[in-house]
Amino acid sequence: MTNEPLMLLFKHNMPRWLIFLIDLLFVAFAIVLAYMVRFNFHVPPSEIKLWPQVFAVMLLVRAASFLIARTNAGIIRYTSTEDAVRIFIVIFAGSVLFSLLNLFTFYFVNQQFVIPFSIIVIELMTVILLMVTFRVVVKMAYLEMVNPASARNKVVIYGAGEAGVITKRALDRDMGSRSKVIAFIDDDKSKWGKKAEGVSISGPDKLNELFGKEEIDSVIIAIQKLKPEKKQAIVDKCLSYKIKVLNVPPVTSWINGELSFNQIKKIRIEDLLERDEIRLNPEKIKTEIKDKTVMVTGASGSIGSELVRQILNFDPVKIILVDQAESGLFDLEIELLEKFHAENVEVVIADICNQARMENAFRTFKPQLLYHAAAYKHVPLMENNPSEAIHTNVKGTKIVADLSGRYGIEKFIMISTDKAVNPTNVMGASKRIAEIYIQSLGRKSKTKFITTRFGNVLGSNGSAVTLFRKQIEKGGPVTVTHPDVIRYFMTIPEACQLVLEAGAMGQGGEIYLFDMGEPVKIVDLARKMIRLSGLELDKDIQIKFTGLRPGEKLYEELLNNGENALPTHHPQILIGKVREYDLDAVTTQINELLSLFDQQDNMEIVKKMKQIVPEFISMNSVFEKLDKNKTGT
Repeated sequence: MTNEPLMLLFKHNMPRWLIFLIDLLFVAFAIVLAYMVRFNFHVPPSEIKLWPQVFAVMLLVRAASFLIARTNAGIIRYTSTEDAVRIFIVIFAGSVLFSLLNLFTFYFVNQQFVIPFSIIVIELMTVILLMVTFRVVVKMAYLEMVNPASARNKVVIYGAGEAGVITKRALDRDMGSRSKVIAFIDDDKSKWGKKAEGVSISGPDKLNELFGKEEIDSVIIAIQKLKPEKKQAIVDKCLSYKIKVLNVPPVTSWINGELSFNQIKKIRIEDLLERDEIRLNPEKIKTEIKDKTVMVTGASGSIGSELVRQILNFDPVKIILVDQAESGLFDLEIELLEKFHAENVEVVIADICNQARMENAFRTFKPQLLYHAAAYKHVPLMENNPSEAIHTNVKGTKIVADLSGRYGIEKFIMISTDKAVNPTNVMGASKRIAEIYIQSLGRKSKTKFITTRFGNVLGSNGSAVTLFRKQIEKGGPVTVTHPDVIRYFMTIPEACQLVLEAGAMGQGGEIYLFDMGEPVKIVDLARKMIRLSGLELDKDIQIKFTGLRPGEKLYEELLNNGENALPTHHPQILIGKVREYDLDAVTTQINELLSLFDQQDNMEIVKKMKQIVPEFISMNSVFEKLDKNKTGT
């Protein structure tokens, strides 16, 4: 038997006049019931004699109040709590009017109540109950027609707190969700065996039993601050049963403080690679940034744009966004105006290698702090284009650093990379040369030059995670360079928070290293992303090994062989003890390197880079022969 006849009944909205008539019938029934209850189902003839006047007054008042308040105007199948509140207010107001009428007739007409107060009270409760119940029943019937319980996916919500209950309500409210919550799971033992919203609450030890007994479609993690290792364990358990895992976004992203079904998304690999919340010193950072003019180069990039967002939270008087990427800067400016209402933002389209353009920006805006994130960073591309690597990463950094010293910048914080350590590629070597220059410059400048080093950031342009996600969406294959490649990862916000903290604590000359956590095997990352997408490896999609790319190595380091690290007050930030260089000697060598740009001879450029950075040993690259010539092998 199908639901087609009933669906036809719900196809059109119920006419307003019919709802109005039904509500009046409820009033009439409530009046009769009130008299029956009041007089124990034996209404005296003297009271029945007054019914024409009582019915006329009560129906007239109720009808007028229904029309004024438009209680019949709502679409019943979309009845909400607001509709129930409106009904209560309208009925209560009418009952107050009846009471006033009673008092008027008693004191000014014939010392007799027209309507007994007990009748008024019973009628009030009965009408509210009937009107609200009618609407709820119609709504439930409609929901059952369009989304029958038998066809709904079974869902488990992890977290029976406020967010978990709100999540269940969001699922119940959204007719397109086709989901039925069958259980809450919570770590709080005091909740076990109880119910929330009519659904039982169990402990995590019941998950295996639940997954084995029921055909669970998905688990929704609704705990706002769940330990990363705990989240990882839940996801691994769900994936072992081929159950989808969804995530409730932070409360701050709910629309008008209310969670909608569409905001509940599949859990992302970024959520699983997060670590415990970083504890910053916001007061120190605010003292550093508040009421100052801050310049960010590479402002439209992944790191640069997030730095801008976070810096705005610390009340700079002005923030200067420098980048040559026109579209990226435009998008960022629109975002900042919409999200932050930031009117203290100045957008400067400029190439950091253009001395005159950058000098004009310094002269015009007089920045006090500078975060230097502009750089070429893609290893294979720079391996094939060494001249561009030194042009932007070395010359561009030198121009910005020299201007910072000349225009009295207080602090210059450079974003470097773990690929600058024992570099095996042109990109890493170019960043190491930039590190050497600003560190040497800092020894003779009033400007405090600070370097921050960290590894891969999740979700940045061109990162493995971004590439894998695109490949999975296209159906694969997912390309991994080598089965043994390992990398360190941190989220973009986490990296930027540590940059701000390191910048605030730095006194000049330091190279700060970030605790990158545990290394991740890239092939394991790819496998987990495939499973999180609901696909099965080697059945729905494949992983293809393509071989190490030019300049790529199996693992990254944060210190080279001759360096060591010292702790700071922050457990996730270390100071690298690195070799010091003479500024004049470094400047001479860098100028010689940059003079090779016009010749466009890649071999000569890389040969000079290796002279400046002796530990630069090429790997899987055409430049390996330079190392053989150097060592005589």
